[in-house]
Amino acid sequence: MKPNILPKISALIIILLILVTGVASASYLVYQGINNLNLPEIVDLPVNPSTGSEGESTSPGETIKASDPQTPINIDMDLAPLFVPFWESWEILHENYYDQPIDNQVLAQGAIDGINIALEEAGINIEEITVLEDSPPYTDLSQEANTPAEAEEAFAPFWQAWQAAEHAELGEDFTYEGLMEHALRSMVDSLGDPLTSYLDPDEFRELNTPLEGEYEGIGAWVDPSGEYLTIISPMDGSPAEAAGLRAGDEVIAVDGEDMTGIEGDIVIRHVLGPAGSQVTLTIRREGLDEPFDVSITRSRIVIPSVEGEILDNGIAYVNLFTFGENTGRDLHALLEDLMAQEPVGLILDLRNNGGGFLHTTIDVASEFMSEGVVLYEEYGDGSRDIYEVRPGGLATEIPIVVLINGGSASASEILAGMIQDYDRGILLGTVSYGKGSVQLPIVLANEWGALRVTIARWLTPNETHIQGVGLTPDIIVPDLTDEDIETENDPQLDRAIEILLEL
Repeated sequence: MKPNILPKISALIIILLILVTGVASASYLVYQGINNLNLPEIVDLPVNPSTGSEGESTSPGETIKASDPQTPINIDMDLAPLFVPFWESWEILHENYYDQPIDNQVLAQGAIDGINIALEEAGINIEEITVLEDSPPYTDLSQEANTPAEAEEAFAPFWQAWQAAEHAELGEDFTYEGLMEHALRSMVDSLGDPLTSYLDPDEFRELNTPLEGEYEGIGAWVDPSGEYLTIISPMDGSPAEAAGLRAGDEVIAVDGEDMTGIEGDIVIRHVLGPAGSQVTLTIRREGLDEPFDVSITRSRIVIPSVEGEILDNGIAYVNLFTFGENTGRDLHALLEDLMAQEPVGLILDLRNNGGGFLHTTIDVASEFMSEGVVLYEEYGDGSRDIYEVRPGGLATEIPIVVLINGGSASASEILAGMIQDYDRGILLGTVSYGKGSVQLPIVLANEWGALRVTIARWLTPNETHIQGVGLTPDIIVPDLTDEDIETENDPQLDRAIEILLEL
């Protein structure tokens, strides 16, 4: 018999989120107990640079928290505590971002752009603001905000823009905190890396959930980093799958609201909702001249980790859905059962697996190799961390065929790349996504959220970079068609079975 899990349809990814209440992502997953998006990525616990501790956030002195009552603009306030998260973020980028050195003038211009965005939202043109002649010089503002000495020259124009904003005639709803956050977010975005971004407290909480469990939503893996939120693949048996969503579909509107120019992480909030409620997505699909609407009733989504069985022909089939916290343990238990039945070969299905934890990736890879390098993690200064196979794997000798497609990303590509580089098995399917960078979520002080920072690139054992390129299978078999899905036919799986029987 064939496995009763019809593979999830294919696509593409940068950082993967599950469209479920509580949104999850391998890239964003940070630490357990807080209840991520992908995102996704291959990360362990975040380290607060102020304390060196996991998931904690402390800072000396009197500071303003994001949760405190916000202070309207045009009211005097101490800039030093307000700019603690701003300069902390500036320091984190200089110390942790992969592509060094960072140009302070680029960061400063990004921060200025943030001020301009905030003013434009309030209907103000910064060039039309008049600064009073008896106002303190902008250099006083810089000093008051504890601008680092290394940033003073580059950020002088920023403080001029801030001073102008202080003199704007703005409503009571316009706050210093909001202005600073606009500047902070835009400063981080100025690096031009869609995977490096500022997450406000709400975004951080939403993205900080486990990779397995039960959630409410439409059940789809998505990529929030492009021009529009893009479907990586619907989950098996999900409302998204029932509605006919496909890999590559772009969400250009939600409930009739245009999502042009809206960050993917924000679009996700519009898509999420309680079970039983309905959301209408306007989809742009390649090959179609016009967008179309899809109405989806949200439901409770069960996110599995790994499933498998012995097929009628004596081949073991393992479908790995994600690299979650317990995936290594669950896979080991499954392999104990399957290998005891003495299968003649093993099919490892990584199609539309968006990745997960780094430590889980090593655990999983170690089930299929007795020794060797799993991956290299390369930092901006050229230094590397080497991750090797751990002993004790249960399927280190059995013939293997690995199924991949455009939705196989990150940790999936690490595993598949290792198997391909060591000729441990055969890769079959279509080119994988090409997610070869590592993001670290770093918690900011005083409950101001976190930075998600690209800190490294990873390489396969043969030292191949796959960022933006992906892995090319040894045997190309096109992705499933609509007819295949309707008839529950799987040409990729059929070909894998043929190969193993021939071996």
